[in-house]
Amino acid sequence: MNQSSILRTDANNCFVCGPQNPIGLRLEFTLDDNDVCHSIFTPGESHCGYDNVTHGGIVFSALDDVMANWLFLKGLKAFTARCEVRYRDALPIGTRVRLEGHCLKQKARLTQMKGLMIRDDTDKVVAETEANFMMIE
Repeated sequence: MNQSSILRTDANNCFVCGPQNPIGLRLEFTLDDNDVCHSIFTPGESHCGYDNVTHGGIVFSALDDVMANWLFLKGLKAFTARCEVRYRDALPIGTRVRLEGHCLKQKARLTQMKGLMIRDDTDKVVAETEANFMMIE
């Protein structure tokens, strides 16, 4: 059974997942039975960095949110404490990607997450992240 994200009213303007943000990415996140958070994203012309390539900040933002939404869909509040991103390939504008968020480890107030951005057409990893999220009490 998939669990879909239901936003709090204070998240409606989030740049990545806020449905009311007119310039946002408006990504929707689900948590599957295998405990993986998923989303789909196709960058448009307004997400361009140079040479028809998606800006790295947009790539990072989508990855940060797929990890954060894994926590959110579990009913947990947290913020990104540290994140390392590795860009493996350029993402041309108009190329659909899958986002995955995985929990690696939880200990006390810290959760270690992994995020993946994978091209739909080639199954190549575009970028990956590992991050620590600090729980908010």
